[in-house]
Amino acid sequence: MFLGTFEPNLMDKGRLALPKKIRDELDSQRLILTIGFEECIFGFNVKNWEEITDTELNRPLFSDKEGRDLRRKMCASAINLELDSQGRFIIPGEMMSYARISSSLIIIGAGDHFEIWNKGKWEEYRLKMTG
Repeated sequence: MFLGTFEPNLMDKGRLALPKKIRDELDSQRLILTIGFEECIFGFNVKNWEEITDTELNRPLFSDKEGRDLRRKMCASAINLELDSQGRFIIPGEMMSYARISSSLIIIGAGDHFEIWNKGKWEEYRLKMTG
């Protein structure tokens, strides 16, 4: 399970080293990234991604517009990445723009996935959640 809050450094060209606790939950050197719903990036281990998308892919294609839209949002922006030997990968530029990440970021564990946020945006969102 992905747990915790981390503030790793973003290196040049969007390169990010995942914290060890996040890497340990991946079960391999592969991960799936896609855009999230609140201007963040979702990261999944392959098994969780397949389980989550399986539910959506089983919705009726022709009669469920909401299901089609969600399927498109999830899959069109998704990318399968491999970590290097030091647990690093490059966040695609489109995802960085979507999440408004330029230098300061935060990674949060969200149970079945992790999320990459612009640090300021996360702080705003977190304060709204806690009231």
